Amino acid sequence: MEYITGTKEFSLTDTAITLGKFDGLHKGHRKLLAVLAEEKKKGCLSVVFTFDMPPVSLICGDKPVYLLTRDERRIFHEENGVDVLIEFPFDMETAKMEPEDFVSEILVKSLGVKSLVCGSDFRFGHNRHGDTELLKELGSRYGFDTIVLELERDGDREISSTLIKRELIEGNLKKANEMLGYPFTVIGRVVYGNQLGRMLGSPTLNLLPPRNKILPPDGVYATRTIIEGKSHDGITNVGCKPTVSDEMVRGVETHLLDFEGNLYGKIIEVQFLEFIRPEKKFDNVNTLKNQILLDIERCREAIRGINN
Repeated sequence: MEYITGTKEFSLTDTAITLGKFDGLHKGHRKLLAVLAEEKKKGCLSVVFTFDMPPVSLICGDKPVYLLTRDERRIFHEENGVDVLIEFPFDMETAKMEPEDFVSEILVKSLGVKSLVCGSDFRFGHNRHGDTELLKELGSRYGFDTIVLELERDGDREISSTLIKRELIEGNLKKANEMLGYPFTVIGRVVYGNQLGRMLGSPTLNLLPPRNKILPPDGVYATRTIIEGKSHDGITNVGCKPTVSDEMVRGVETHLLDFEGNLYGKIIEVQFLEFIRPEKKFDNVNTLKNQILLDIERCREAIRGINN
């Protein structure tokens, strides 16, 4: 996959493009990508076009949190067979671009669009003045097809990244995973911890996600970890390890069941399957060690239930 970021200068031809934020790559996003894949089969270059920051960050100064980091989003798009991922710089020049100019200068002139795939709620251009009806009109003028898809729903609610983040923050992991269409995931490089897991008899893999990466509530989870394409069952703690540390840095710490090996420096993917218990502070390390053994058994039971 070609990854274009940090520049407005590029030139492509005969493309099928889908546009959006793609935070979380939830069921609605995957619906768009499935149609994009069909357009690719017709001979088009498949392109995902997004901005390098949410427009609200520049315009309102907000600092949002994300379901996926930019690296995670890039990895997922590559796994989905996308040919080109563009993270277009969102600056004041971009923010002031009129919808017609965005289509003519970027989609047509720079990207050679032949087909455009978007959701029915898609808005673009200065003050979000552009919509799907305008895209259809401009498509007729410039010679590209506009494919508009209805939004995916969860009951009477439209599935969105905002809704999934709310469910995740409130501890509704199962519902968040349903709307994502896959287990909530943290991808990162294994870093050295304080080695207490090894001393407790349960060596762990430590990840330190960026602060703008949303995490489920602090606690213990049944997880699946992907390492070099292989899947391993595990148990994961999210939080600050209150029994053994006073540092208030949230991390993701995973113990793999029935696995031995040195994975420091490796890129791993931790998939959250089921909540086990909240994080708590124990009176001493021995009590914590006994609880870890109980957690591991509960985790095995949970994973057996999921696999069956």
